[in-house]
Amino acid sequence: MINHKSKLLLAVFTSFLLLFGSAGLVAGERYGKQKVVYHINYDNPKAQAGALRNIQNHINAVGAENLDLKVVMHGKGLSLLLEPDAVKNTKLKYGNATDEVQAKISGLKDQGIGFLICANTLRGKKISYEDDLYDVSKEDIVPSGVAELAHLQAKGYAYIKP
Repeated sequence: MINHKSKLLLAVFTSFLLLFGSAGLVAGERYGKQKVVYHINYDNPKAQAGALRNIQNHINAVGAENLDLKVVMHGKGLSLLLEPDAVKNTKLKYGNATDEVQAKISGLKDQGIGFLICANTLRGKKISYEDDLYDVSKEDIVPSGVAELAHLQAKGYAYIKP
């Protein structure tokens, strides 16, 4: 037999589920499917960490299944993926791909986020994608970072520079 206190707890619990359980549905309905490109061309580790947080927050709000998100990096932005001990081999000043950053990047990739690397920067900054960068394959390299940004925007991707 359910007493008054049990009914009250059940009502509160049900209300909680309805209120917070439907938040994801509301966000998905509000935002729908999105195509987005994030632009990183700076080497400040705090700003880069903030960009990675923005990307995760974006996924949380929209849902990975509703999001086609790419990160385009060129110039100093490649420091996000540059292993700290590889800096000496390149013309970049910083290697920000610490273990913590690598874990965040892997987590984003596991959610379908693509990281695109500028071939011009690889050549100009003397960076080997195979030896110096964290988890980059040949398929991740685009001829030009800025041209890729324009290309993606022409295909309907919203541009964000965190």
